[in-house]
Amino acid sequence: MPSKKVLDIKQKKVEELSKKFENATMIMLVEYRGINVEDDTKLRAALRENGNECMVVKNSTIEFAAKNAKVEGIENLEGPTAVIIANENYIEAAKAVYDYAKDHDFYRIKLGILEGRKVEESEIKKIANLPSKETLYTMLASALLGNIRNLAVVLNQVKEKQEENA
Repeated sequence: MPSKKVLDIKQKKVEELSKKFENATMIMLVEYRGINVEDDTKLRAALRENGNECMVVKNSTIEFAAKNAKVEGIENLEGPTAVIIANENYIEAAKAVYDYAKDHDFYRIKLGILEGRKVEESEIKKIANLPSKETLYTMLASALLGNIRNLAVVLNQVKEKQEENA
């Protein structure tokens, strides 16, 4: 049986991960077997760039943390697992993971939890292909500007017509 010190360390890890799960918008679990140090460093940097986090944790710790955080759908994990915690920029996290996975057969997405709902790899791929917030804002601004421009033209035509009639 492990010593009290070892149990305390494990319990602290579970508590820390539970808090991260509770605050996460998206959690992704990936099979990381076969990734080399250089690629791992690049992937982690891409995730951190957008405020996301990647860590390798024992499956039992992940399962205990999920249970403590009342996150359903994470159980019976097998093989080496990396946990990606995404908050506001979960689309960018999905993009980084998906882009890496499509170029490396051994790196696969096991499952994801998005806002408390279990999602499969296919749904994460769809999320990864969504435009970024900045792109969506640009598209919205362009559409609004176009509508405002059209309204201005119509109002100007009405004004000219009224001036002609007067």
